[in-house]
Amino acid sequence: MDNLFKNLKTDFPAGIVVFLVAVPLCLGIALASGAPLFSGIIAGIIGGTVVALISGSKIGVSGPAAGLAVIVADSITDLGTNAEGVFDMQTGFALFLSAVVLGGIFQIILAFCKAGIIGYYFPNSVIKGMLSAIGIIIILKQIPHALGHDVIPDGAETFFQSDGENTFSEIWVSLQDINPAAVIITLISMVILILWEQGFMKKIKLFQLIQGPLVVVVTGILLGNMFMGMEGYNLAQDEMVTIPIAAQEGGFLNLFSTPDWSRVFSLEIIVIGITIAIVASLETLLCVEATDKLDPDKNVTPTNRELLAQGTGNVISGLIGGLPITQVIVRSSANIQSGGKTKMSAFFHGILILFSVLLIPGVMNMIPLSSLAAILFLVGYKLAKPSVFKEMKAKGKAQFIPFVITILGIIFTDLLVGIGIGMAVAVFLILRKNLNTPFSFIEKREEGEPTLIELSENVTFLNKASILQTLNLIPDNSKVVLDVTKSKYIHPDVIEIINDFEIHAKNTGIELTIKGQFDEDKSNPVAKFRDNVDNGKGGKKSYLSTVFNS
Repeated sequence: MDNLFKNLKTDFPAGIVVFLVAVPLCLGIALASGAPLFSGIIAGIIGGTVVALISGSKIGVSGPAAGLAVIVADSITDLGTNAEGVFDMQTGFALFLSAVVLGGIFQIILAFCKAGIIGYYFPNSVIKGMLSAIGIIIILKQIPHALGHDVIPDGAETFFQSDGENTFSEIWVSLQDINPAAVIITLISMVILILWEQGFMKKIKLFQLIQGPLVVVVTGILLGNMFMGMEGYNLAQDEMVTIPIAAQEGGFLNLFSTPDWSRVFSLEIIVIGITIAIVASLETLLCVEATDKLDPDKNVTPTNRELLAQGTGNVISGLIGGLPITQVIVRSSANIQSGGKTKMSAFFHGILILFSVLLIPGVMNMIPLSSLAAILFLVGYKLAKPSVFKEMKAKGKAQFIPFVITILGIIFTDLLVGIGIGMAVAVFLILRKNLNTPFSFIEKREEGEPTLIELSENVTFLNKASILQTLNLIPDNSKVVLDVTKSKYIHPDVIEIINDFEIHAKNTGIELTIKGQFDEDKSNPVAKFRDNVDNGKGGKKSYLSTVFNS
């Protein structure tokens, strides 16, 4: 417990920054999902408290995710529409909450099936492309807020928007609807944030304690009040943070909802629950991988434990009226860049969301979205720095192409589709490389010495063509040594080709020698290594222990 509080001087300010970023995102994602606004706040509170405490991630932050907004909106609509085609929001949302609880249970099952390893199958080029794309999207999506044009729900990260516009056309529309007050607040906020990043400011103790984003928010509130009543400068309600006020809803407890269990075992609810579990888990695992790469201390998050934490969070969120939860890269990166060191920064952000709703919703509703846009501009820039593009370009086409394709895919579609496109390109390049390297051979040899062909460690059916072509090039009456001693796996199709070549060699005077066996090593190398390292000292660990720490 002492370890959690020893970084309080950095974790608490970071928690404040994440809180300021998270509140409008929670509300915006709820709006984009067609759900009650407070459901986004509930998900933010649960993600910041319950998930943070169970999770093994030191700097990851969880909450409602934009990637699930379309699934949530469609599910609520389908579940709330009766046979006559009449839609009832209350009915649809209550039924949907039961699917969220089921989704959480499925995630817990995935954790015990050790499915957390899936995230590690995504190459660095795709993960870095995802980070840069998110950074660019943050900047593009915040431009309308910075200009005072706030008709789109914050948190809608997809290219095509619910208002009929897309990411770029919305910027053009915003340029026709500029509020000078919002622009002034944005510019002053940016100056403050850039000033706070300078080395001489960081040396002053007072400015180490008071974070730039907090100064930006306070300044935004003061300027917003100053502009109030000034013709042409007044900030409209949709240009401000909008937290539901308990007193206006008949009390704090009335802001919560409970699931309708009447159709919980229907195929429709089960399918929605499974969909939530799969999409939320995949988005979480991708964000875990990306967050660990951003972490300056390079901590490694136990992914199965993360699925367990997310599943538990979704069960609780669904039970009290919240949206589905995932780990979120925008909040996590804001946490890292604000100096968060332990999970307490995420926990503080969750507690602050709860207290803001209970105690100061009126003050929170005085924060201009243009102030928060300035904070997110800086977050976006740090994710998509030009130096990242230079670094990836220097690594060669095999890294740079999937990186760029992932960025374009995410910007012009959405997070998961864009990652899928980038992954497909990365896999294609890997397969193409693999096709060309199924074996090695000694290029320089003395006359009369046999040709030595050494097969790679893993030879799949994709290597059939190149191996067949190579064997066909061997001249008659020559000597060949085929070395398979280093091969852990050879596909049966390739073994068949080699067997056929043995027959061909006898008929053409080729002297063929095969070193090694074709038997596949089916043992688990990770398990063998663990046993080797443990050397019997630690004893056999329980299954729960391996899940919780992996």
